[in-house]
Parts: sequence; C-alpha cells; structure tokens
Amino acid sequence: MTLEVLCSRLLKMTGCRALGAIKCVKIAVNYSIVSVLSMKQRIGYARVSTDDQHLDLQRDALTQAGCQVIYEAAASGKSTARPELEQCRKAPRKGDTLVVWRLDRLGRSLPDLVQVVAELEQRGISFESLTEKIETDSAAGRLVFHVFAALSEFERNLIRERTQAGLAAARARGRAGGRKPKLDEQQVREIKALLRDPDIHVTDVARRYGVSRTTLYKHVGVIAPRQ
Repeated sequence: MTLEVLCSRLLKMTGCRALGAIKCVKIAVNYSIVSVLSMKQRIGYARVSTDDQHLDLQRDALTQAGCQVIYEAAASGKSTARPELEQCRKAPRKGDTLVVWRLDRLGRSLPDLVQVVAELEQRGISFESLTEKIETDSAAGRLVFHVFAALSEFERNLIRERTQAGLAAARARGRAGGRKPKLDEQQVREIKALLRDPDIHVTDVARRYGVSRTTLYKHVGVIAPRQ
C-alpha cells in the first residue's frame, strides 16, 4: 500500500479533516519507518589483495549487484585484526545478504570462510559471491557450501592424522614431540647443586641461565639448601 492510498483512507475515516490530516502524517511517517526497517539490504565487503591493491573492480561489481552499503578493507588477509570485516559481519540483520566479489575476499582459508558463512546462516543472513555465482539462499548455493564444509572437516582430520603419525614416528625413534626444553639435564644438575648453597638466591640462578623463576622451579623443583 502506497502512502497516498493510506492517507486517503485515513482522511475518509476521520470526522475532522484537519485532525485527520495530522493523524495521517503521523501514521504515514511511522509507516515509512517500518517500511525502511523491513527492507532487505544487500551489504558488500571488498578487500585488496597482494596482486590487486585497488578496490575499483570490486566496488563497481558490488554496486552493480545492488549493494547499498560497501565495507572496504585495505589490510592483508593474513592480518589477525580485521576491524572492517568485524563491522561488516555485525551490520546485516535477519533477511539481509552479505555480498563479496570473490570467495577469497571474505576468508583467509577454507575453514575460516566456512565458519563466517555458517555464523551468518545462523543469524538468518544470506551470503553471495559474485564471481563463483554462489548464493546460500538457494538450494544449489547451500549444497556448494555443505561440500565446502565437508572439505574443511576433511582437511582438519587429515592434518590431525599426519601430526599424530609424525609424533608416533618420533617417539619410536626416541624423540619426544613438542617444544625443546629450555634447560637440559646437565643444566638441571648444575642448578640443583647451586641452589643447595644457602648464599645463592634463586633469582640470581634464573638470571644466569636466562629463564624465569617459574621455569626454573618447573625443571628442578624446590631444593632445600644445606644447613
């Protein structure tokens, strides 16, 4: 229903045309606000890459795709902090669509991409990638992302299996996995001998071996000085 039709009906229903006009204006304003809030938005996200440091191509494509708002990021995808993307993810409401020019503009990796899109889907927000022609509000688009999610899970399991196999092979050869200890066995024996001297302080020994007091106690425990 248009505003003109709404106002005409309201004026016929009111006894005083002047008072009716005032009510009509108030209701029309409220009607306009509700209409704007209920409109589904298309929100774009653009990010530069190593090969292309200009956003013109992405900006034009997103504008032609009907994006009313476009968030632009100049940081590399490897950067941990991505404030523009965080703002872009918070901006859409239920029923809106987040649009990117290409899939790799949104995620740094396949698991990262799947996580972002899954979060949007839980909030009732659609996702669209223009280059790959993927739309998650369609059956075909949802199918593609289910395949992506399966591939991501397969990749995680494959990495986990390779890591466990590597650790098992290292243990079989007498090598323990994990970070190299900060103090070797010879240094631990030296430190224990030093700490048995009541005139030597733990802080001095830790400083000498370049470790913290916590690390020192972790390796040698509490050593009672000689009486």
